[in-house]
Amino acid sequence: MAVQNSLAKNSGNKPQKAGITAFLNSMAVIANIDQALGKDNRQRFITGVISAVNTNETLKECTNQSILSGALLGESLKLSPSPQLGHYYLVPFNDKNKGKVAQFQLGYKGYIQLAIRSGQYKKINVIAVKEGELEYFDPLNEEIKINLMIDKWDEREAAPTIGYYAMFELINGFRKAIYWSKKQMMVHADKFSPAFSANATTIKTKYGEKKKVSFADFEAGNYDPADAWMYSSFWYKNFDEMAYKTMLRQLISKWGIMSIEMQSAIDADMAVINEDGSNDYVEDDDSVIDMEPADQEEEDVPVEPTHEQEAPQDAAAVLFGNK
Repeated sequence: MAVQNSLAKNSGNKPQKAGITAFLNSMAVIANIDQALGKDNRQRFITGVISAVNTNETLKECTNQSILSGALLGESLKLSPSPQLGHYYLVPFNDKNKGKVAQFQLGYKGYIQLAIRSGQYKKINVIAVKEGELEYFDPLNEEIKINLMIDKWDEREAAPTIGYYAMFELINGFRKAIYWSKKQMMVHADKFSPAFSANATTIKTKYGEKKKVSFADFEAGNYDPADAWMYSSFWYKNFDEMAYKTMLRQLISKWGIMSIEMQSAIDADMAVINEDGSNDYVEDDDSVIDMEPADQEEEDVPVEPTHEQEAPQDAAAVLFGNK
């Protein structure tokens, strides 16, 4: 059953998007939710989606259908949209043809949940390595020696991060581990996120104004608060969490055992889910919003430097949709 965004007329006769609460409680959408999830799960699902949208002002501007489709995918994977749990996120994204749409973005805790649920993993872990802790990492034998500051935990949390370590061990004994330096992770983020700049980069807003952004300035707080919208990417505000996700994605997708749920999640990660269950992967765009930015007019969205955008391989149709 096709579900379209409900439109209301305002006093100026200009179409206005219905609020997410009214949209989800419309008869057509309720019928679609009941068909996909069953009546018993309807109210819990609707409440969760409304809560997630209400915590992100920019997400309210996204099409209702893209929000619903992304949330249905998360529900099909038995993951929560709660920002506190961090299983997955509905991330605002400016599509030149469709306007603002919600992109499905799997969190690192979602990867862990799906791996545990598969029953194939005996151990799985990812950690930030702090300055002074790493003695060596042998990539050939995948052996690492880290002297954790266990007795100085508060000092450890405040210490600079120099790299990231991830490992898993399957129940059959197979083990795999990888280590990336923070510099290596920053190169990865700079390459695959159009909204992130590892080095100082000058961007131009749609007003023609030139602005300078850099990760170093953001970490040090050396920027005008009025320019906070330029640092809206997850990679700026949650670098470690994005790094954890990258490490687990690299580790599991290349060497791990992937359940059908895990394959579906990786296929749909960083995609806008269409009404028919197909995925539109994010392409290089001059108006990506990776995370909740400060309130601003759409014209304030920067023209980002051109980067190659990561796209999951062997994309398959999401295992839900209209029947």
